[in-house]
Amino acid sequence: MPQRLYIDVHVIQTVPPANLNRDDQGNPKEAVYGGVRRSRVSSQAWKRASRRHFDAQMPEPERATRTKRITNELATRIAGNTGLDHDEARPIAAALLSQLGLSQGKKAGDTAYLLFYGNAQLDAVADLVNNHAPDLAALDEKALAEAVRELPVAQTFTTGHPVSVALFGRMVADIPKLNVDAAVQVAHALSTHETQLEFDYFTAVDDQNEKDETGAGMIGTIGFNSATLYRYATVGFAQLTHNLGGDTQAALDALDQFIDSFTLSTPTGYQNSFAHRTRPSLVGVVVRTDQPVNLVSAFEEPVAAEAGIQANSARRLAEEHITATQVWGDTPLYNAASHTFTTSEPRTKDTAETLTQAFGEPVTFADLRTTLRSRITTALETQA
Repeated sequence: MPQRLYIDVHVIQTVPPANLNRDDQGNPKEAVYGGVRRSRVSSQAWKRASRRHFDAQMPEPERATRTKRITNELATRIAGNTGLDHDEARPIAAALLSQLGLSQGKKAGDTAYLLFYGNAQLDAVADLVNNHAPDLAALDEKALAEAVRELPVAQTFTTGHPVSVALFGRMVADIPKLNVDAAVQVAHALSTHETQLEFDYFTAVDDQNEKDETGAGMIGTIGFNSATLYRYATVGFAQLTHNLGGDTQAALDALDQFIDSFTLSTPTGYQNSFAHRTRPSLVGVVVRTDQPVNLVSAFEEPVAAEAGIQANSARRLAEEHITATQVWGDTPLYNAASHTFTTSEPRTKDTAETLTQAFGEPVTFADLRTTLRSRITTALETQA
């Protein structure tokens, strides 16, 4: 397997008035870039949206969970498998997990921090005691700890990672053996143009008001903006394969799932108030053997605030990719793009032609994913 094989994903997506990812004041997150204020959506927000998107399409055992309540989750599994009640199963769960050395949180039974694990991994830990759980439940705390001391609990959490953990990694600062290096890096989404924070002043009327009653039952404001966003992520294929136990086919499946979910997911902040879900106007993938390349420099000079921001942003991105390739001479192993711009429409003709120059003839999103898998498979066979 090549030590350097990176898949960059570039997305241009226009979002209507929305508050996808709020700051500590409840307003949309922002950043200053190129001397002007831009709309921003944190990488953490889009990673969580991506993870929840592909978890929803997978069988329950293959999903992942991030929680402080792992002891309670394990106790629930033990009780369900053995017929013990939850209170009897909880000490067994605590004894098993104590082997990991997890710091305890303020609330009884909680860990001090969120732990990211696969449902199948926790099922496997529960299976370690299925045959003798009633006997364990009868032991005191000291005897119980001794009885489960040799069970391979830590090993269960360091193998058989679900896709989410293999992609996004796991960091447990005080327990290095539980760490998993992330195979994915996700940039903060940034508007390609200057944005202004606006406020929606709203009122809610009490449906039970008497005829002579006027006024609102509640008054409030929600901050929002609208933006054409540049979104970027990169996947290190070698790291992803390593995280999945060296299984190349599993890594190819995980890559395909990530591209699908990263492209189609959207953070859910205030979604009932704004119904902000849209599809990207451009998805470009670039397979590289040198290093990942974020093309946000295409927007250091903000796109002018006029009609056609979406098309101008896509053209800027394509031009930046062409320039970077020509200047540095690092021709990618493969380029492809799906987009909504056509040469038959005068206002998008230049954009469509530039995108073709940069990424080749446009393909459907399904074909992009299929061809990407084929090209990576060929590259792996060639360099084997």
